[in-house]
Amino acid sequence: MQLLIADLHLHPSQPDIAKGFIDYLRGPARQASSLTILGDLFEAWIGDDYRGDFEQQIIAELRACAEAGTRLAFMHGNRDFLIGESFAADSGCALLDDPTVVELGGQRVLLLHGDSLCTRDEAYMAFRQQARNPAWQAQILAMPVEERLALAMKLREQSGEANTNKAEDIMDVTPDAVIELMQTHDVRIMIHGHTHRPAVHDLRIGEEAAKRYVIGDWRPGVGWQLRVEGNELTLESFAI
Repeated sequence: MQLLIADLHLHPSQPDIAKGFIDYLRGPARQASSLTILGDLFEAWIGDDYRGDFEQQIIAELRACAEAGTRLAFMHGNRDFLIGESFAADSGCALLDDPTVVELGGQRVLLLHGDSLCTRDEAYMAFRQQARNPAWQAQILAMPVEERLALAMKLREQSGEANTNKAEDIMDVTPDAVIELMQTHDVRIMIHGHTHRPAVHDLRIGEEAAKRYVIGDWRPGVGWQLRVEGNELTLESFAI
């Protein structure tokens, strides 16, 4: 069994979700051969050099799960794009490029966080291009911790305000971008998170059937995962 999750947005202000994730790492995740996290594990990450008690606890639980035998992999999201090699080494997570093609259920599958598909949100796409620029990241990481914390809070507030005023379809994926990316990577299955709209979408790429799996975000009381057993991919929610 292999598991994929996304969009936990872990933060000290949401202790119920954090506890649910810790229970998940100590339980279901240890029954799986692998656990892949497709971004936004944390609500914010200002650099590997800053870790409070909350971050240290999550890293320790990830490490314990990895040491118990589960292969862990992490892909950057739009909230935790500053996670680096130090976090990966300490948590036992392998870092994945966005996007990445893997084999799941005997098929080639494209994994990505999903924000790159929201091409109609031009303001966000401009920020994404900046935020994924190594030079910009180095500039941010050179700032004092206090300034980075303030910047993270400001960006969270701006994101919330902006999303409130955006049309729903703008914040969802662009259908043509989905098809184009699947064609580019020659896959018929795509898995992502980001949009917080869990669903399984049936698609057509030329004459061939295809599927897009959207993993849901975790909320108090409810988690989401994509479970892979044999050739079966199952999107499911569960109580946390």
